[in-house]
Amino acid sequence: MSAPLLEVRSLSRRYGKVVAVHDLSFAMERGQVTGFIGPNGAGKTTTMRIAATLDVPDLGDVIVDGMSVLVEPRAVRMRIGYMSDQFHPYPNLDVLEYLDFFARAYGLRGRKRLETVRSVASFCRLDGMADRPATGLSKGMGQRLHLAKTLLHDPLLLILDEPAAGLDPHARIEFRALLRELAAAGKGILISSHILPELGETCDSVVVLEKGRRVVAGSIAEIQKSVQREQAVQLRVLRDGEAAQRFLLVQPGVGDVVCDGERLRFSFLGEDAALGELLARAVAAGLPVVEFARIEANLEEIFLRTTRGNLQ
Repeated sequence: MSAPLLEVRSLSRRYGKVVAVHDLSFAMERGQVTGFIGPNGAGKTTTMRIAATLDVPDLGDVIVDGMSVLVEPRAVRMRIGYMSDQFHPYPNLDVLEYLDFFARAYGLRGRKRLETVRSVASFCRLDGMADRPATGLSKGMGQRLHLAKTLLHDPLLLILDEPAAGLDPHARIEFRALLRELAAAGKGILISSHILPELGETCDSVVVLEKGRRVVAGSIAEIQKSVQREQAVQLRVLRDGEAAQRFLLVQPGVGDVVCDGERLRFSFLGEDAALGELLARAVAAGLPVVEFARIEANLEEIFLRTTRGNLQ
């Protein structure tokens, strides 16, 4: 097996009396999109800044493509693209000039630099904005320019801190599509966000932090299974939801029945076979069932079940 693209090894960072990160470890592979979530002050930005070589840990290390951020920071910088949660474009530069400035900073020269700048601008859908002042862009276009700057040196790993913050729904959809293209091209993406439903649609795995500590990490499917001891089920009948509610309340394994007209939601403690038997009994009892489906825990539910909302 190849080595992980990113390894966070027993990372700790303290600011005075505040422990921002404590003994944090996780890893991610190439082509993987990992959501980095937690309450405010959980240590997400601190961890990302250390991985981006912008801060140093008190203990532990971060390994990117086999290289330590402490031992080989320059080599690591050429393998990562860091997009901070704040975008401050330089004045008196248009979009292409802004990208060209950073392309030069990354050491790109001649025809390759010009081709890279235009290629990245095109990928980020900035073609029509080439001559616009970088400081005069909308929030959505500004985030695209921020991402384009991050991609100029073709990094293996993207570290994106709240990239969708402040974007309108249309801009978030477009930004999410760009991230999917990057992941499909083999980029590893570590992304933090408070917009959990959208993050759930983008990520393969998640790392949940609270008070600087890892609460849970793994694929979304694995975490759903571990936190969802009881199955959540939705039932819809053609008529008489109250009769369906009375039926459910006396069934073994059923709890927390909520009736909203002809739609009902309840928890069920049991395996799939027992759930199938419950459906058969409902039909045999004459309930006009038109929908019976298990509800998977989404990322918001995972977050609420695994954290306590503690701030630091």
